[in-house]
Amino acid sequence: MKSVFCLALLGLLGLATVAVAQEKAPKPSPYDSAHFSLFKPVPRNRLRPLRPDRPGVTESPFTVDAGHFQTETDALRVINEREGDARSRELKVAYTTLKLGLSRRTDVQLEVPLYKVSKEREAGEANWQRQASFGDVALRVKHNFLGDDQEGPIAMGVVAYTRLPTGGQAGSGGVEGGLILPVNIELPDQFNLDLQIESDLNYDREEGKHYARVMPSIALDHEFNEVFSFLVEGVTQWDAQHSGWRSSLNLAPIFTLNPNLQVDFGAHLALSKETDREFFVGFTFRR
Repeated sequence: MKSVFCLALLGLLGLATVAVAQEKAPKPSPYDSAHFSLFKPVPRNRLRPLRPDRPGVTESPFTVDAGHFQTETDALRVINEREGDARSRELKVAYTTLKLGLSRRTDVQLEVPLYKVSKEREAGEANWQRQASFGDVALRVKHNFLGDDQEGPIAMGVVAYTRLPTGGQAGSGGVEGGLILPVNIELPDQFNLDLQIESDLNYDREEGKHYARVMPSIALDHEFNEVFSFLVEGVTQWDAQHSGWRSSLNLAPIFTLNPNLQVDFGAHLALSKETDREFFVGFTFRR
C-alpha cells in the first residue's frame, strides 16, 4: 500500500509539472514530417534524436522516423519470480523489437523473442522443471497524437499490441493483448519525465483463462552529457490473480555511442515480496 501511495504522489507531481511545462514556448519542428512517408524516407541528416522504448517499462510516445528501421534488443534478461513457496526463473536471449516508420506519426513493430528458457520449482521439490523454446511473438502499432515533431514540451501516444502463443511450453499458451498510453514531458536542465498507464488481457495456462492487469509507471531520466544519461523508474501493477499491488524500482544507465546507437543495462529491484526481480543488458540501433 505504501508503494501505491508513493506512485500516486509522484503522479500528482507529474501533473503539476505538466502545468509548468505548458507555459514553455514551443520549439520549432526539426522538419515538416508531413512531407515524408515509408516510400519517401526522412533524410538521414534530418533525423530526430533517438528515442527508444527501452530500457524502462515506461515507453516513449515518439515514433520511428518515416521510412527508417529501428531495432531494440534485450541481449540478455534474467527474471526471478517468487509466488508463495514456488520459484521460477526466466532467461531471455536476443529478444528483439523491430520497428518501421510508416508515416508522420505512426510506426509498426514486431517483437521477435529468439530464445527463452523457463525454469520452475514448487515447494519441497529439489529439481527444476525446465522448458526452452522460441518465445511469444507480438505485433504492435504505435501512433503519436501530440508532440512527435518535438514542437512542444509534451508528447503523447498510444500503443496497441497482440501477442501470439508461439512459444510452446515456455510461452503463455494463449493470445494476449493490451493498450499502452505513454506521455513524455521535457523538463529544464536536461531532465525528462515519462508517465504511462498500461492495461492488458493476459492468459493463464494452468487455469485456462484470461485475466486483466493494470500497470501504471513513472520514470525520470537525466542527460548528464551527450553520451551518458541515467533512468530511475517506479512501476506498480495489479492483476486479477494476485492480492494487492506489486511494485519495483528500476535503475538503468544509458550510453548514447552515436546518433543511431544506444547501449543500456540495469535492474528491477523488488519493493514488494512477490514482485519479479530482473537484470538486463541491451541496445538500440537505428538505420
